[in-house]
Amino acid sequence: MKKSTKIKTWAFFMRLGNRCGCHQREDRSFHIKGWQFPICSRCTGILVGQALGVILYILQFRIPLYIDFIFLCIMFLDWYIQYKKIKESTNNRRFITGTLAGIAQVSIFLEIILLVFQL
Repeated sequence: MKKSTKIKTWAFFMRLGNRCGCHQREDRSFHIKGWQFPICSRCTGILVGQALGVILYILQFRIPLYIDFIFLCIMFLDWYIQYKKIKESTNNRRFITGTLAGIAQVSIFLEIILLVFQL
């Protein structure tokens, strides 16, 4: 693939990541072969977690609601500790907490859908 094509492809995905609401800070993003990933590590984790949440649902693995809220609180605490400048988070920790939150989002969303359609 030519370099100009790579740059256009990368720019397209960067614009897409921005439109999805990600801040795309370079220091909070993963890099692949020198190219910044289009979304930050936390958003990447959320996206991966949402995909895993769908897979878990298909496999009929249900997560209790209280665990979902614990997963969401873990991500919030990671963000809050960093926000208050108590301790800087790492990209790996952002990814892990984002993954947990993504799983929880799908789980809660699907439970709401099931409740609505059972009425």
